[in-house]
Amino acid sequence: MNAADLASLMCSRLCHDLMSPVGALNNGIELMADEQDPEMRDKCLELLGESARASANKLKFFRLAFGAAGGFGDSIDTHEAQTALEGIFGRERRIELGWMVPGDKLPKGAVKLLLNLALLAGDALVRGGRLDVGAETSDDMLELVIRADSGPGRESLSGLICRPGEVRATGPLRQQADAERLCDAARDLSSELTSKPPARRVCTRIYGGPQTARITGTIDGRRVDRTFKRTDGCETKDYAQIAKILPS
Repeated sequence: MNAADLASLMCSRLCHDLMSPVGALNNGIELMADEQDPEMRDKCLELLGESARASANKLKFFRLAFGAAGGFGDSIDTHEAQTALEGIFGRERRIELGWMVPGDKLPKGAVKLLLNLALLAGDALVRGGRLDVGAETSDDMLELVIRADSGPGRESLSGLICRPGEVRATGPLRQQADAERLCDAARDLSSELTSKPPARRVCTRIYGGPQTARITGTIDGRRVDRTFKRTDGCETKDYAQIAKILPS
């Protein structure tokens, strides 16, 4: 990738992340211009304040992680980096930040790398969790550590009955869709549910996620006992096929 393409991707990322708070600022100003109710105007002001803080926090982080923040010296104040991370992973992201970086200064390049790694790891915590950021110096070597933990997984048990005169779903699946449509989808997937995947198939080594689904029972008189995971490209594709009959 050449420098121009990298700069283009970087600009796209910055614009994407700023679009939401800046758009909210614009919407709040438009509402303020038309709204006369005092209570609604207070809510508009609250919206404007939150959006302004979010925009400022993102700009501070981008300036430190991607720009020339920190001056022309060789090191950056680690407390400034911690504040930048705390600002971008606010309470609305439901991410608990564990900052384990000793000392007051780190090399500028190390701080920028640490912030970029933390940004990538934080983006993976789509439902919140804990993000640990650490650094340690030993024998003139600097080690950076990022750990993202989304917490323990959730288990659920659902059932689907598709008999003449009795069509119903149980458990979390009951809230997802009409039982008739779920039964139709299960029948369409009968070959995938009752047969094993090919013993030899070429798969990418791309990890899709920790989700696991085990489906047991019978369909059209045939036994079903399949486990679907997302550990590589093939299994992720299999999982996506049967996702329509899984609780969301």
